Amino acid sequence: MSAHSNVAPVIIKRKKVVSGDGHHGGAWKVAYADFVTAMMAFFLLMWLLNATTEKQRKGVADYFSPTVPINRISGGGDGNFGGDSVFSELTLPQNGTGASSLRPTEGRQARGEHGVSQLGEDGKSGDDTSGHDGGEEAFTAVEDALFGRGGESMVSDQAARHIITKVTDEGLVIELFDIEGVPLFTLGTHDPTKELRDIAEMLARIFDLVENNVAVGGYTRSQPIVIAKNPVWGLSSERANAMRELLEKSGLPSDRIQRVVGHADRSPVVKNPMAIRNNRLEVILLRDPS
Repeated sequence: MSAHSNVAPVIIKRKKVVSGDGHHGGAWKVAYADFVTAMMAFFLLMWLLNATTEKQRKGVADYFSPTVPINRISGGGDGNFGGDSVFSELTLPQNGTGASSLRPTEGRQARGEHGVSQLGEDGKSGDDTSGHDGGEEAFTAVEDALFGRGGESMVSDQAARHIITKVTDEGLVIELFDIEGVPLFTLGTHDPTKELRDIAEMLARIFDLVENNVAVGGYTRSQPIVIAKNPVWGLSSERANAMRELLEKSGLPSDRIQRVVGHADRSPVVKNPMAIRNNRLEVILLRDPS
């Protein structure tokens, strides 16, 4: 090839390609996302521990425990089941039927020590029931009819979701409470729903089995403090009186009802005073004063 050729010379250019170091990749983003997720879970756990009661925390622990089927502790929630366990063998301890304490506490209830006890004249429990309180037989008969012990229950599955019982010094307390989406009264009024009318008819039939007198108490959840007029006192009294009227219309003699009281929002059963679970009635089968 001559020096005067018109062909352009070939120029080879070498380019050095430098790969990115580890810190320039995307692995750190995955690690950071894991860290943020872990922190969110941690703070959520801290919030749950602060926002729940000991009873609810125990219910959550039981839910994740592999020993739930053999654990004698029912759930502690205030949802559709009212804290009842889905396991039938745990229902009696939670509802307070079939255990052995006349003056139950929450701790005893969790262990199933809650229900009708047989007491002698000296006030001590024992196998001899010849001197027990005359009201205990009536309470047992009512609870047998309510929960179908030894026979068919007089309470439908739908109504049973609203009912729990406990025995106190005053007598057998039958608590009727609202469930989310299924209230006992029309919202903000004392107009009973069909569920409460059915329950009242059922209670009137059961109370025919005994002669004890009856007391009715009404409770409501708290209202926001920003409202001009707080209706809790009037509403709780009106609801208690509405329950009295339902019982009388269902056949319960009026002279057996000893008192009707509105307690407003003074005795919430869950930590949140505005929770719907605090809307409830207590129908008390009083002890025989004799």
